[in-house]
Amino acid sequence: MNSRAIDDSTYRRTESHISRLTLVLGVLAAPPVGYFYGWRWGAGIFIGSALAWLNFRWLQQGGDALAQSSTAQADTRKATVPVATYFKVLLRYGLIGLAVYVIFKYLNVPVLSMVLGLCALGAATFVVSVHSIFRSAE
Repeated sequence: MNSRAIDDSTYRRTESHISRLTLVLGVLAAPPVGYFYGWRWGAGIFIGSALAWLNFRWLQQGGDALAQSSTAQADTRKATVPVATYFKVLLRYGLIGLAVYVIFKYLNVPVLSMVLGLCALGAATFVVSVHSIFRSAE
């Protein structure tokens, strides 16, 4: 087995851990926040972490599509990226912004709680990174 295949599987596993932990953090944080600050805040934390997970998944798919198209065109002088890939990258921010607005406007969920829920992705990335550092030291 070459080192390229090992590196890819390591990255895929890390991405999978980040993805799962983002949802787990949202599910674990929502009930206590809902208990202490009200159900709307708890819902905001959960919704924000779900949107962060969705954003991460779309980012993964966009990166995979970009890597796949560049690999497929490795022999050409000027590689082109499908326009749909750029559209997906920009669309994900628009859809998340629209979802936050609609949820805030119609369900009266505080925007700050959703923003804090979106931070679950950063927290998950931090935890997985620190875990990887300590694990590689063994």
